[in-house]
Amino acid sequence: MLRIAIQTKGRLNEESMEMLNSIDINVENAKRKFLSKANNFPIEVLYLRDDDIPGVVANNTAQLGIVGLNEVEEKQADVEIVAKLGWGGCRISLAIPKDEEYTGVEYFNGKRIATSYPGILERFLDEKGVKANIEVITGSVEIAPAAGIADAIFDIVSSGGTLVTNGLKEVERVFESEAVLIANKNLSAEDKELLDEIMFRIESEKVSAKKKYLLMNVPAQNLDKALQILPSMRSPTVMPLADKEWYSLHSVVDAGELWNKVKQLKAIGAEGILVLSLDKIIL
Repeated sequence: MLRIAIQTKGRLNEESMEMLNSIDINVENAKRKFLSKANNFPIEVLYLRDDDIPGVVANNTAQLGIVGLNEVEEKQADVEIVAKLGWGGCRISLAIPKDEEYTGVEYFNGKRIATSYPGILERFLDEKGVKANIEVITGSVEIAPAAGIADAIFDIVSSGGTLVTNGLKEVERVFESEAVLIANKNLSAEDKELLDEIMFRIESEKVSAKKKYLLMNVPAQNLDKALQILPSMRSPTVMPLADKEWYSLHSVVDAGELWNKVKQLKAIGAEGILVLSLDKIIL
């Protein structure tokens, strides 16, 4: 049985559960539980604080974890980053009172900086040759300047709205983060096989999210032009219709190219164009 650790609550919890569900791993209702099992895959989910996840994966209490890259970097955990998942994006930034004049990173020399990420901050300041006093706070870091606890903060920023609300402005983006899948570095052969299956499903989901399925009717006289417009994973599907002057054409296209392709196809007489989202693509 493989064990995966995810955040107990919050955005990463919700998106982690959505990801597991999207790759057809059905986990039983997790309310008020620390541990839940999937009913269709040999995996159980351990619910923890996000900052505990890198450690429990490193010591093999859980073999896998879904956590922000910032927590892995902060803890300097000895784990393998298996995949960046493409969601849960944020950054950790330095912010100062909005009325302060910012002259560059040397501004922070001698300043008190409040943060929940002292490790990342210390490494950044050392790299820049800045000597500052780090005040470790585990709660609402953004109130520290107004409360007189610190002169500046180093904290997670998503939209920046919380900074504005607290009279702060972002001045240095230090670390870009997103959700990552991490693994213990000494997985058993059985656990590696299960991880490979999970990654296979995740990659299928990622590919399908970037593709669209097109179906249309194309005049026979312009079939060759349509085939030049449309790429496919191997070759478009072409089927004759009852009306011999027309063909049905099916293909998969990159989502980013969709409307350009549709415009070109319309120009050569394609009709009845259907655009479908894809659930899974198995390469």
